[in-house]
Amino acid sequence: MNTDNQITVLLAEDHMVVREGLGSLLNVDGHFRILGEARTGRQAVEMAEMLRPQIVLMDIAMPLLNGLEATKQILAADPAAKVLMLSAYSDDEYVARAAAAGAVGFLEKQTSAEILIRAIHEVAQGKTFYSPTIAKRKHLSRNKVRDRNGIAKIKGTVMTAREVEVLQLVAEGMSNRQIGGELGISVKTVEKHRQSLMDKLGIHDTAGLTRYAISTGVIENKVQLTII
Repeated sequence: MNTDNQITVLLAEDHMVVREGLGSLLNVDGHFRILGEARTGRQAVEMAEMLRPQIVLMDIAMPLLNGLEATKQILAADPAAKVLMLSAYSDDEYVARAAAAGAVGFLEKQTSAEILIRAIHEVAQGKTFYSPTIAKRKHLSRNKVRDRNGIAKIKGTVMTAREVEVLQLVAEGMSNRQIGGELGISVKTVEKHRQSLMDKLGIHDTAGLTRYAISTGVIENKVQLTII
């Protein structure tokens, strides 16, 4: 097939087996050209800015920077990009948060190969696409997760974008020094963000922050994508 007619795709998924499965599926179909594969949210942002794919197939639970935050940064740099989100969870809150971040589609990880391919084609044409089980719901939550000043709201708690990043890295087991190195900020600044998070959430230890991050989808328990 003429590569000029192929839809360009960036795969953002931290599990190698899942990335390989997705890559094989799209390559066999012949209508897609995979420009790159990202293993972390930060890498996805960097590769999207450099490669300018039409479609970013984004796992919502990426390490270092989750898929929601990565989506916002990708679209800020390239508004023409289309992000199609993958998740093991598909309740209204997850779907609403993905839409608020700018994703134009949302697929459950149990989706079929046929639906995945159709979803990529449709979002490439400027449409939105949701897994059938999501689409059948009469009322998707439309609550905004983030206001025009970049403030995040997770289950009613207002957080800055930086606090969400710190929360994720804390939940992933990083020390304050490691978080500072990852974000390019001082240890003292990291400590201030952690304390602010604890004060807002009424949580007083790292284990509590980790449980909160999992319960709100900042990070999630990983499951493999099942391609039927």
